[in-house]
Amino acid sequence: MMRIVIELPTWLGDAVMTTPAIDNLVKYFGDVEITFLGSWSSIEALKTHPNVIKTYVLDKKFINLYKTLKDCGEFDIFFSFRSSLRTKFMKFCISSKRKYQFDKNKFLKGHQVEKYNSFINHSLGINFSASNLKLYSEKKAIISSNKVLGINPGGSYGDAKRWYPKKFADVAIELSSQFDIIILGGPGETDIASDIEKHLIKYGVKNYQNLANKTSIVELINQIENLDLFVTGDSGPMHLAAALQVPTVAIFGPTNDKETSQWMNIKSTIVKKDLECQPCMKRTCPLNHHNCMTMVEVSDILGAVEGLN
Repeated sequence: MMRIVIELPTWLGDAVMTTPAIDNLVKYFGDVEITFLGSWSSIEALKTHPNVIKTYVLDKKFINLYKTLKDCGEFDIFFSFRSSLRTKFMKFCISSKRKYQFDKNKFLKGHQVEKYNSFINHSLGINFSASNLKLYSEKKAIISSNKVLGINPGGSYGDAKRWYPKKFADVAIELSSQFDIIILGGPGETDIASDIEKHLIKYGVKNYQNLANKTSIVELINQIENLDLFVTGDSGPMHLAAALQVPTVAIFGPTNDKETSQWMNIKSTIVKKDLECQPCMKRTCPLNHHNCMTMVEVSDILGAVEGLN
């Protein structure tokens, strides 16, 4: 039995993008027990992996982190998908025979999924390809008489990659005769979701639910899995939808779709404007015009939806 401990990326979407690499670890070693270390959202998303026996949500304080690492036991091998200084501290403290840490300056080319997978290949001297993203939570059917559209206006990276609430609402209004609407979002996105809701009410749309900050990660996964269509920015929920093969229109502005678009979702399409300043990778627009998002129109999204059918 190989005992593996894995530090997951902090962000939800990045954690989901490690799943092909993690599955390749299981494929290579065979009989394994996995312990996950990471943020609450990452742990919640991946804790149902069939080889996971323990999980630890890491505290930001070094003294508490040290105690956790000493309490979690001994391992045969440690992998971290993070390049942080804190991980270097973890490598020093954790009891493991072999230790490997992802280096973002070493794995520069390709999609983020491929970077994580190349890290595992390089560490073990193997050459496994990256397959589909995977989530192992049990699907619970949500009864609806109509098809369901999910809209996700948020994005934790920063305001620059967020499309506008009124435009999200206008998309929902245009599609409300075909779909029931679900508004999704995290704790920091309730104001955006509320703006969308007000716009829907103003135009008489009643077949909607505002679930922003009202779901756990497991419940969020279940909501997304039951969608017939998802309109979203570059975000953690976008990667959940890719893992679940949900038809998706993904709106990209300052971030690089070559690196963080949906991985292997055959029902996915990207809307972006291909401006000279894209991708800037900034949290706020450095040119103060935000054209990569202001120039994306409702008609662009509706056209992309048509193209998925």
